[in-house]
Amino acid sequence: MAGRGLGAALMPGGALGDMRHWLILGVIAALVMGYRGVLSRLSRRAVSGPAPGMVGAVAVPEPVGNAISDDELDRYARHIVLREIGGPGQQKLRNARVLIVGAGALGAPVALYLAAAGVGRITIADDDRVSLSNLQRQVIYGGGDIGQPKVHAAARRLADLNPHVQVTPLPRRITADDVALIRGFDLVLDGTDSFRSRQAVNRACTGAGVALVGGSIAQWEGQLSVWDPVHDAPCTACIFPDEPAPGLAPSCAEAGVVGALPGVIGSLMALEAIKLITGAGSVARGRLLILDGLWGETRSIAIRRNPDCPVCGSRG
Repeated sequence: MAGRGLGAALMPGGALGDMRHWLILGVIAALVMGYRGVLSRLSRRAVSGPAPGMVGAVAVPEPVGNAISDDELDRYARHIVLREIGGPGQQKLRNARVLIVGAGALGAPVALYLAAAGVGRITIADDDRVSLSNLQRQVIYGGGDIGQPKVHAAARRLADLNPHVQVTPLPRRITADDVALIRGFDLVLDGTDSFRSRQAVNRACTGAGVALVGGSIAQWEGQLSVWDPVHDAPCTACIFPDEPAPGLAPSCAEAGVVGALPGVIGSLMALEAIKLITGAGSVARGRLLILDGLWGETRSIAIRRNPDCPVCGSRG
């Protein structure tokens, strides 16, 4: 009786039930076609980014074109339907030029998520090679990459992940003298693991006037901020002006690090980059985010520029 009642409810009157069935299918088809139409209109409305060119010794690849392909519409559909990103925001991601400094524990998730998000032109700078001990946390690499330069192994992985992204390997370190290089990018993300490297990247970004998303990890704790003196946020040297005493801030190789931690901090760095590029939400300028992974606690500390900072004190 239950089955019979259900059938009667779904198909009353035979022919009338068939008519309702086809009507429902027609409505569904119309919704699907309308959805695709909205995506196409959003992509056509998207704004274009700055013109590419040469950045120091690095050739910044030309964008494929302004029109978003059907494959990209499907790939980025979850972004495009977000009110805060939409078609214009996705086009900004597509036209963005981003430099990732360090292809290690933090650089790995940053590169993967920015490539997956459709950041059109990514340059990765690192002078290291893949080792077996990297695989515990640097998830962009596999066993077959051991012994290979990290930037080339990472570029191959990103090309497989998203063929619409153009990746430039830069097999060297970034120094404080790379101001001209940094000026060719919209944003820099620093995943290096030493005080001196971070300060060098900070000096180059401050000199170029380019925002820097910086992350750091040690043992169970991670930190993140957007260093951006151009927008009245502090630079790294405002908060950490002096190199720690020997043994006070040991590297991950010395003190260890839980494997999942860089995935969390690196993902947050990628999230900040997406917001900076698209203009969505609020970014971590003037804030230092601290994660204690061992006890599952997070804190956000307000930080300010130092007017006497030797690196950014004369800016703004």
